[in-house]
Amino acid sequence: MVDPAHTDGKLILRWLWGGYLRRFLGLIFAALFLMGIEGSMMGALSYTIGPMFDELFVARNRAALPWIAGAIFAVFVLRALSGFGQRVLMAKVGQRLTADLQSDMVRHMLGLDLAWFQKTPPGNLIERVRGDTNALATLWSNILAAAGRDVIATLSLFAVALSVDWLWTVIALAGVPLLVLPITRLQDWVRGMARQARSSAATISTRLDEIFHGVPTIRLNRMEARENRRFDEALDGFVDASIRSEAGRAAIPALMDVIAGLGFLGVVVYGGLQIMDGTKTVGQFMSFFTAMALVFEPLRRIDNVSGAWQTALASLERLYAVFLERPTILSPAQPATLPAPAGALDIVVRDVQLGYDETPVLNGLTLTAKAGQMTALVGASGAGKTTVFSLLTRLIEPQSGTVTLGDVPIETLALDDLRSQFSVVSQEALLFDETLRDNILLGRTDVSEDQLNAVLDAAHITDFLPGLPNGLDSPAGPRGTNLSGGQRQRVAIARALLRDAPILLLDEATSALDAKSERVVQEALERLSKGRTTLVIAHRLATVRDADLIIVMDKGRVVEQGTHEALLAQGGVYSGLYQLQFASDS
Repeated sequence: MVDPAHTDGKLILRWLWGGYLRRFLGLIFAALFLMGIEGSMMGALSYTIGPMFDELFVARNRAALPWIAGAIFAVFVLRALSGFGQRVLMAKVGQRLTADLQSDMVRHMLGLDLAWFQKTPPGNLIERVRGDTNALATLWSNILAAAGRDVIATLSLFAVALSVDWLWTVIALAGVPLLVLPITRLQDWVRGMARQARSSAATISTRLDEIFHGVPTIRLNRMEARENRRFDEALDGFVDASIRSEAGRAAIPALMDVIAGLGFLGVVVYGGLQIMDGTKTVGQFMSFFTAMALVFEPLRRIDNVSGAWQTALASLERLYAVFLERPTILSPAQPATLPAPAGALDIVVRDVQLGYDETPVLNGLTLTAKAGQMTALVGASGAGKTTVFSLLTRLIEPQSGTVTLGDVPIETLALDDLRSQFSVVSQEALLFDETLRDNILLGRTDVSEDQLNAVLDAAHITDFLPGLPNGLDSPAGPRGTNLSGGQRQRVAIARALLRDAPILLLDEATSALDAKSERVVQEALERLSKGRTTLVIAHRLATVRDADLIIVMDKGRVVEQGTHEALLAQGGVYSGLYQLQFASDS
């Protein structure tokens, strides 16, 4: 995975602007215009303070009362309307930005290699899709508001201050250069802590994902205290990093307040003497004082932008790092075509070497699955049987060797075309938290009720439908928890029947079932296998004794192959496995 800490901030900003923010250019400009009006009202308010004191409170000029009062009221009305408008527009930009980022990220992730998902915990991915994008949108709105409203407010207030007395302004700002170095250091600190906080948030999501999906295991193994401790440790890391980040951000306006205090001290002493001498009026001083008092609030927000930007950049780095990932398993530019329907073609694996990192899985594997026949893969756990299925569907790629379908290398076929040739029924049928109907159709809209009913009958789903509260429209629950293991397997078989692919891959499809459920599921599988090239992975050898060819695997290679009777007669590995199972069953 790309390290987010090694990405360039300017490059990320260009990516965010060109890929997302540019499409909201009209809304952003409209919001900035309204922010400009809102910010300029701060200068207008401080400017009216001068005549209010000089004309009303000192000179007691009644004729000036209507226009001064009206001007102040108009300032507040304009500020209210412009503030409301820009906040609505920025909320729209922020929400659309979040939605677009999340949609694009999920679409991008779904195209990445399986190996990438195996190295990245689900909680980490969830946090990137949800947490990082939401944090970015919120912070971006604040940053843009500071860049628009607060910059205009600052300029207008400085204009008022300068119009009163430029020397007073210089005195008030004399200490500002002292802030440059500490603020730069604090920005680096905030960015580092924000990155650590986002990483800790991903760890928290991972822990929650493991806890909620492992509640039965946690309870049966009395692991509650252990899981609570691990979760508390992740929380402590997040809280510590968040507090450090906020402390760094809070230090920036605190430093500004100290410098502002020194500036005001100088102005009060110097300006107070001028008022006493009669060279300046009370109204001028109050107008200047109001402008300088108000200017430090938008200045603080602008300075906070640096901290907020470092926090946003930490999230952006993590998002951008995902988009930098690229799949290595792709369709060829000019895909080949199969010479005949896939069900009529032999599958050949020839001298395949494959491993994960430094761990070898397949060592020179060579095998052939004849078209229209059932080929069984048996052997001890870790022999590489399931890896063969991933190899055939190009979920993984071999380091060397070839896999062909009808003498056509599978890497020369379009991925969609290749995978459309296979139906897979595995030991753990993954169901979505949707209705039973949705889990069978999987988004297809071209299935008639007659077709669906035929599939339900063939997969023996109609046997248990009457016991469900809403029949086919009953919710399956998270990961199918509302159904038994046998019922989930029948749903998986119904999917495969509806898919009607010419090649069937069965991976321990009945191993976790009781005898009654296994009998029903096995019958459904036999119907499904008819007329198809079928590859079966099985630990229970009794379920594959009728296979046309049984291939015995050990340590990633074929050690024996033949029919059930022939392998028993050889007295080799298969015979030993069979005798062991037979003895344990009896």
